Amino acid sequence: MIIDFHTHIFSDEIKNNRAVYLEKEPLFNELYANPKAKLANAEELIAEMIIQNVDMSVVQNFQWLDSGLCHETNAYFGQVIAQHPGKLMGFGMCCLDNPQRAIKEIEYCARIGLKGIGEIRPKISLLTDIAKIKPVIECLQENHLILLTHASEPVGHQYSGKGDITPETLYPFIVAFPDLKLVCAHWGGGLPFYNLMPEVKTALTNVYFDSAASPYLYSSGIYSQIDSLMGTDHCLFGSDYPLLKPQRLLRDLQSQNLPEAVKHKFLAGNAMSLLGLSA
Repeated sequence: MIIDFHTHIFSDEIKNNRAVYLEKEPLFNELYANPKAKLANAEELIAEMIIQNVDMSVVQNFQWLDSGLCHETNAYFGQVIAQHPGKLMGFGMCCLDNPQRAIKEIEYCARIGLKGIGEIRPKISLLTDIAKIKPVIECLQENHLILLTHASEPVGHQYSGKGDITPETLYPFIVAFPDLKLVCAHWGGGLPFYNLMPEVKTALTNVYFDSAASPYLYSSGIYSQIDSLMGTDHCLFGSDYPLLKPQRLLRDLQSQNLPEAVKHKFLAGNAMSLLGLSA
């Protein structure tokens, strides 16, 4: 079984009117101004899942600045998940800089069956303002929702959307909310490498890391290295579709001499546990 924990879809409204949203949303413009940057809807994802032999995909929303757009896209996610039971699960979005409004949106996401909030890309000032964001995190926990955040490497090459949510930023946030179920995308910007520090290992008890866009960031040896550093109990397979197709990452994983039981945990077992799915 394969669960792709990190995919992106957009409604036909956004997909067919890209220019309108490029003008409205700076981050969307940064990532999708290039017409070659593909936007996929739910039907295209389902079709690709069949080709790629993926059993379930978790669709991640986008960090919109407009709270109304967060709500509209959350409603779209709720709709397509209801249309594809057992195939799609979803994460919604909210504007974290407005805690009162964010809490209402989180409660809405929980009501329509979404499993978390993500992929967030908050400003560093918000992640470090623990007092301001605390009510939002408490609401996530009360509704048994997961938080998935973008993460990036403090070194290496630059790329569109790299951002500045690095391990240095993430770690104090993780320490402040030890009971939050948190997924750090893109291998957490390298945060797992600090698991050799005892205090970091303790802090990462409820933190997961996905492999989204891994071939653009690391060599295929990342899978064996992560297993050696921290085991694979908290690792999730994610492609970042449509940026990459799952088979590209699967080839890298299969190239490593890992036990089948370890591969199963990475490809499906850990996601099932985190999402509360029965075997």
